[in-house]
Amino acid sequence: MDYLIGVDVGTTSTKAVLYDQHAQVLDSFKAGYTLYRDASGMAEQDPAAIVTAVKTVIKQAAAAADLSQGKLLAVAFSSANQSVILLDDQHQPLTRSITWADTRARGVAERMRRHLVAKTLFSHTGTPLHPMSPFTKLIWLNENQPALMAKAAYVADIKSYLFWELFHTFKVDISIASCTGLFNLHTSDWDEQALELAGVSAAQLPEIVSGTTQAVGLVPTVADELGIPATTPFVYGAFDGALSNLGVGAIKQDTVAITIGTSAAVRVATDHPVIDPQERLFCYAIDEGFYVVGGPINNGGDVFQWAVEHLVDNSAVEQNGGDAYDLANQVIETAPAGAHGLLFHPFLGGERAPLWDANARGSFFGLTPLHTRADMLRAVMEGINMNIATVFAAVRELVGEPASVTATGGFAQSAVWKQMMADILNVPVNIPASFESGCLGAITMAMKSLGLIDDLSAVTELIGEVESYQPQAAAVATYQEYLPLFKQVEELLSPAYGVIAQLQEKEAPGTH
Repeated sequence: MDYLIGVDVGTTSTKAVLYDQHAQVLDSFKAGYTLYRDASGMAEQDPAAIVTAVKTVIKQAAAAADLSQGKLLAVAFSSANQSVILLDDQHQPLTRSITWADTRARGVAERMRRHLVAKTLFSHTGTPLHPMSPFTKLIWLNENQPALMAKAAYVADIKSYLFWELFHTFKVDISIASCTGLFNLHTSDWDEQALELAGVSAAQLPEIVSGTTQAVGLVPTVADELGIPATTPFVYGAFDGALSNLGVGAIKQDTVAITIGTSAAVRVATDHPVIDPQERLFCYAIDEGFYVVGGPINNGGDVFQWAVEHLVDNSAVEQNGGDAYDLANQVIETAPAGAHGLLFHPFLGGERAPLWDANARGSFFGLTPLHTRADMLRAVMEGINMNIATVFAAVRELVGEPASVTATGGFAQSAVWKQMMADILNVPVNIPASFESGCLGAITMAMKSLGLIDDLSAVTELIGEVESYQPQAAAVATYQEYLPLFKQVEELLSPAYGVIAQLQEKEAPGTH
């Protein structure tokens, strides 16, 4: 038996999945690390901790494979995008990894959105002007830490830094490059205008390569540490969202993929760049001739986690002898669609699509003395799904009516959530049995790179069982009444978000 390892480098942990040569899952491994946050909007990771986690899970996966009887064909990567690490002339970090979740560049993003060049930048890069973008992060660093920027010989993301540590080569796949706001979709190279505004040169950035590119020749000490041959190919892959699309077979324009993890996203693949004239949605390259259009959402499973922690009665959990999330799902099922007239806007962490407002804040609307914890819990779950529905509507408007919707993520363990999504979107929702779509997408790119498959569409043959949830007419009718109100309240509150954010920052405690 031969083996493949898919690695998914995430915001708080790295996962590795061990597959056989037919893409059947054999085992999986996970290693966590800290996401450092404070009241300023900082959200950073320690690059060394991520390198250690990646090495750990690859070593564990390789140890679970019988390499005396078979061969490790490749290791392939999925990773979070839109991170920035400043490096010195020896490629050593001058900063921690500034992640997609960092919002300290929000002032820069607001200013740049008003700049005359904003529309041109968006039409070239497909990247919305938002503090998540490395483009705005670099402007912020130049303005706030000029001495540090002056020392920076190179600007990396977590994947290019990781490959430097493993191979001493400074390269990045086209999909990660495309998410920076510095990449021109039409020339498939760094955009000169964006580079000039960001205050960096192309020489400081990694070389852009295809996602199927192989790195071979591990640093000898790393090969020994991992317990694998130094000649094992490591395939660059793509960013996690693009590979989630690939991993669920959503590789045509008529199939929308929705992922809900800590955050969430709605995406559709196309064979050409599609630029949203209203600038609500991104357009990123996945690989040559392969693009993804969609909207990233800050507030997904983390908001539901907050609700469970604060709204579920711990004594009830103890009495039932179960899990707080299981009890929350049971309680939600007792409340009707619409939560007795209670809406929840889930913007606890600011919001990317559809608002692109880092100052956005969460709120309950319609709360009365008659509402219960069950209503509030249901409203939170509905609010997350209604926010997804607003992005889904924008995607549908831009690229056309989908033939199907496929959804993945931790939410898929909740039957009530899956049915609710179908009802709110008013489309059938397909849920693949395998949750690790990013790792499957990564090894699919590796299989193409190795010549094991001719085309990425072969992934449809690798996906296991799929369950389908059909929209229920009564619930659909209710949500069709509430969705316009959800959007109306969102628009009414938007002008106040900046004010409340400033007040909160003034009163906020220190780092936690």
